[in-house]
Amino acid sequence: MFVKYLTGFLLALSGALVAVWLTIPLPWLIGSLLLTAITKTAGVNSTSHTVFRNIGQWVIGTSLGLYFTPEVLNIISGYSPFIFAGMVFAILLGINGSLILRKWGHVDFKTAWFASAIGGASEMANLAEKNHARTDLVASAHSLRMIMVVVSIPFAFKFLNISGNYPGTEALYFFNTSGFFKLIILTSIAGLIFKKLSLPNPWVLGPLLVTILLTGNDTILTYLPNEISKLGQLFIGWSLGDKFGPDFFKKAPRYLSVVAISNTLNLILAFGFSYLLFLVSDIPFPTLVLGNSPGGIAEMAITAKVLSLGAPVVTAFHVSRMVFVLLITSPLYHFFEKHLKPKASIKHRTD
Repeated sequence: MFVKYLTGFLLALSGALVAVWLTIPLPWLIGSLLLTAITKTAGVNSTSHTVFRNIGQWVIGTSLGLYFTPEVLNIISGYSPFIFAGMVFAILLGINGSLILRKWGHVDFKTAWFASAIGGASEMANLAEKNHARTDLVASAHSLRMIMVVVSIPFAFKFLNISGNYPGTEALYFFNTSGFFKLIILTSIAGLIFKKLSLPNPWVLGPLLVTILLTGNDTILTYLPNEISKLGQLFIGWSLGDKFGPDFFKKAPRYLSVVAISNTLNLILAFGFSYLLFLVSDIPFPTLVLGNSPGGIAEMAITAKVLSLGAPVVTAFHVSRMVFVLLITSPLYHFFEKHLKPKASIKHRTD
């Protein structure tokens, strides 16, 4: 097993280094993700472990918290209406995707619903299992969604020559060895508590909460060196790519093709919706795109952080959306299922 982990790490690292050499955007994330996914699909015997993804998420959650100074928190509070609009938009994207998957993906409504919800992959898979949906198809849909969003948006920004000018707040701080270990202990305790309580994304949100509470009260223990940030990105890219295997695209090719089409449409809609918000707010358009994109909190926050596109604002959008989607997805499913069943039975009788 150790050899499989070592092989996986070396492949992820190689992919990241090649991406750096090729000047690919977000090289430590995208490079490790792509080479891992390609080699796994080709049948290479490598693997990752949840511990590595947890470490990567810890790095992201902790480093993001360093942005949330009192001034930034005050600015974000003024964006509440736009953040709420993004939450509603995410639900509409999920509804749209479920209708597309149900009609053309040849799956039942429950599977289409949880596969299309713009929420965490593990949380949606758990909800799918509780409601007797196809968890394998739900998980594969979210894996494909994540890799499409993570890869396409940075390349689109590079093609459109979009860059940010948000300052890297952590650059204002100094590294402190004692403070670093204190931060590790405090944030790790929070992550373990969130994990124990079965809260979503515990290793992002636990450390993020602790660091926000510290930074928001002008208590800065240290900053995270750039090397640690790169390692976190590599671990997340590695874990995302590890979800793919030799049979990934062979399980249900039609279904995954429809998922890809649905994701592409959702990305286009996200760009359009973000432009509408841009017209009525003072939030930069690229920041809104990342905040409203159908990607995960860690991946989109990394993108915002590395490209200086307003990581705190993007984080606020995604954290709010994640909680909202998680709370409303299951009740909405039962509501729609109740109203769709009569129609299905009537159609069955008339056929």
